[in-house]
Formats: sequence, structure tokens, C-alpha cells
Amino acid sequence: MRLEKIIRDVALENDWEVIAKEIMPDHVHLFVGADTRTPPEIVVKRFKGRSSRHLRNEFPELLKMPTLWTRSYFLSTSGNVSASTIKKYIEQQWDKK
Repeated sequence: MRLEKIIRDVALENDWEVIAKEIMPDHVHLFVGADTRTPPEIVVKRFKGRSSRHLRNEFPELLKMPTLWTRSYFLSTSGNVSASTIKKYIEQQWDKK
């Protein structure tokens, strides 16, 4: 629940739209509508940076982990796929576990 709030706050502050999200035990799927002036890697960095800082401060047990997030991420544009297809994929993540 806390991660969801942080994601909403970051999106709101940057005027981005979280179209779909799924928070899994070991990863997160986000489908975000962001302005074209912000490089995609900055979008990822803002979500990861804010959530790591707040979650590790609020939940000290997370400090036992070397990092909360890895440096890796998958990024793609939705130009060749409809937004509804991406949203459906993200929403079905729990079905695949």
C-alpha cells in the first residue's frame, strides 16, 4: 500500500498518468503516460529513487538488503501496441504466478 501511494505521489508531482500498475513480490509493472520532455530513464529513476528512499526509511528491515531496486529495468513505448493491450497484460500478472 505504501509503494502504491509513493507511485501516485511521484506521478502527480510530475503530471504523469499511471495507466496501469501491478506490484509483484519481486518486481513492479508500471504503464505510465509521461510528457515527451522527460527522458524515459528519468521517469524510472524518479519512481525508483523516491520509493527506495522512503521505504527504506520507513521499514528499517529493508536496510538489510544491499539495494531495494536493481539498476535494470525494461522500457518500451506503446507505439505499436494499443494501451488497452498493455494494461491488460499488466493486470494479468498475478494470473501468471
